Amino acid sequence: MSANESSHPYSQVASCPPAADRRPRTVERHGRLMDDPYHWLCDPDWQRVMREPEALQADIRAHLDAENAWTEAALAPVAGLRRELVAELKGRIKEDDSSVPAPDGPWEYYRRFVEGGQYPLLCRRPRGKTRGTDDAAAEQVLIDGNAEAEGESFFSIHGAVHTPDHAIFAAAIDRNGSEYCTVEFRRPETGEVLSDRLANAQGDMAFSADGATLFYTVLDDNHRPSQVYRHRMGADPAEDALVYEDPDPGFYLGLGKTESGRYIAIGAHDHADTSEIHLIDAAAPEAPPRMITARETGVTYDVSDRGDRLFVLTNIGGAVDFRIMEAPLGDPAPGNWQEVVPHREGRLIRSILVFSRWLVRLERENALPRIVVRDIDSGEEHEIAFEEEAYDLQLVPGYEFETDTLRFAYSSPTTPARVYDYDMAARTRELRKEQEIPSGHDPEKYVCRRVFAESHDGTKVPVTVLHAKSTPLDGSAPMLLYGYGSYGISIPASFSPNQFSLVDRGFVHAIAHIRGGTEGGYGWYLDGKLEKKKNTFFDFIAAAEHLIAGGYTSAGRIVAEGRSAGGMLMGAVANMRPDLFAGVMGEVPFVDVINTMCDDTLPLTPPEWVEWGNPITDETAFEYMASYCPYTNVEDKAYPNVLATGGLTDPRVTYWEPAKWAAKLRHHNTADTQVLLYMNMDAGHGGASGRFDRLEEVALSWAFAVMVTDKNAARGGRV
Repeated sequence: MSANESSHPYSQVASCPPAADRRPRTVERHGRLMDDPYHWLCDPDWQRVMREPEALQADIRAHLDAENAWTEAALAPVAGLRRELVAELKGRIKEDDSSVPAPDGPWEYYRRFVEGGQYPLLCRRPRGKTRGTDDAAAEQVLIDGNAEAEGESFFSIHGAVHTPDHAIFAAAIDRNGSEYCTVEFRRPETGEVLSDRLANAQGDMAFSADGATLFYTVLDDNHRPSQVYRHRMGADPAEDALVYEDPDPGFYLGLGKTESGRYIAIGAHDHADTSEIHLIDAAAPEAPPRMITARETGVTYDVSDRGDRLFVLTNIGGAVDFRIMEAPLGDPAPGNWQEVVPHREGRLIRSILVFSRWLVRLERENALPRIVVRDIDSGEEHEIAFEEEAYDLQLVPGYEFETDTLRFAYSSPTTPARVYDYDMAARTRELRKEQEIPSGHDPEKYVCRRVFAESHDGTKVPVTVLHAKSTPLDGSAPMLLYGYGSYGISIPASFSPNQFSLVDRGFVHAIAHIRGGTEGGYGWYLDGKLEKKKNTFFDFIAAAEHLIAGGYTSAGRIVAEGRSAGGMLMGAVANMRPDLFAGVMGEVPFVDVINTMCDDTLPLTPPEWVEWGNPITDETAFEYMASYCPYTNVEDKAYPNVLATGGLTDPRVTYWEPAKWAAKLRHHNTADTQVLLYMNMDAGHGGASGRFDRLEEVALSWAFAVMVTDKNAARGGRV
């Protein structure tokens, strides 16, 4: 094939969908021959493409360009609607917004946006000062995202930390979407950019107590954070010392500080339920890491320190929904652990925050979150909870340990986000910020309900439903049904302003809280992984059928949406029950499960064998995986309309997964429906980096949803 893109047939005007070459390739796995005619879409030098997108093979680039051109042509009838949607979505963003400042000694740190700016400014100001007063000039801009992003096609700050004495600020910056970051340093007082630059960083960082040393994680050639290095400020990065390395490709490294700031914490963890923590005294940065307890398959733990004690959040001893233990810092072996908060099945302890006087835990029961505050010395506890049928709570960690103030965020599908400062001693809360919707939002116009769908095995699956009060519930309404269901990640019932562009057009918006997440406790996750993975798909189908039976929508009026591993869900249900859906949106979808999980050079493959199984060594796991793998099971049948999206530099779900899926679907689809692929050639897993550019991608998805459910969508008005 010619390397000259301009001569490639796909470079012609998009008058018909691209038909990707079918190049013979057969692989034998466990005695089974598997065809993969679109394997050629994977660039053999993909690691280089992650760092240098321009290195992509010409024939692959030409095909992706042709797919993008065809998507634009197919969506031409809703071009006006897309413009209208972008304006609506932008109208819900407060352009000159800022976060609630987080105090740290004499300073408080925050981020803010300027009107018209795509990227945040990370700032600080003297503690207690207010912008807009005479003291506003004291604000120091630590990094101006808009200035840094000028001339870049992608820009993202993956992590930012400052020294304990506030003299140096470090930021890990990704400039192509590959998540390979460069750590850059600045002096806030002068704005000076230091010569130290650390390449191939992940974004996890922590300074030593004296601020002279930075610990940071490094990505290897297969994009795995497997090493922690120590950089002495002012020294040549080539001389940075390797502090810790994990040779197991099934484990990732994370890095941070305990809440007290006394210890650098290095965490090794897989994608399931095994971890190992090492601590380094922040005041002795050259001391070797000290392991708390060796990893044991199936046992996960995390630690926080207080004085001469550690608090340990763990599942040890069969505590499937976790318990909190206390251990002596001098000898933290599990034999010395004492129980502080016992395990209670069905009550999942999601996370903890430790302060000098308080132990705070965020937990979930009956698919609803709550915050519990415990006086460490007395053991007395009290709860923070809310009354809506469905809502979300999040702890907001700060910098200070010696404080009675807890910051948390609350929202619901109808209630914009609110940030509170809570006095744990007085048990009073202060509203610090409420999300502002400049174009207006009236919660009274909408209804949010939590319903339960019965799955194939009798399990009751929670579903959060949002719709306008004026929407008829007679089966005529279109619906967007969202699902994820993997890695134990819960999809919160939180406020999302983007959803209202569909809800105000008569859509019912629903979230299926399916197994594979932890909405029903950790057991909910265990029932949706490995040999039980199909429960995830059955739960989503059950949710759709329940909502149809309840009159919220009807078969063929639903647009299903899932992202990343949720995209695997989309591919599976499109194969299993295509009749239910008008459209399926798989965003950066993990759909080529068998081929990906059989390639141990890919970034996420070895760590995720504990999630899906290892099809290389385990024939039973292979056969089960092959029975649901979306790409493998595409066959001649009538499929709904499909929109697949991807990012060229995505290291998590590589670009060729959605590209191969779309090509195979188009080849086998017997229905008069569209299979569309949109590939962002300048971004990775998260899509466009600018806050307004990102709206273009949302508008594309929403316009697709409207188009496939409304034959009059091209008019651009309300359904």
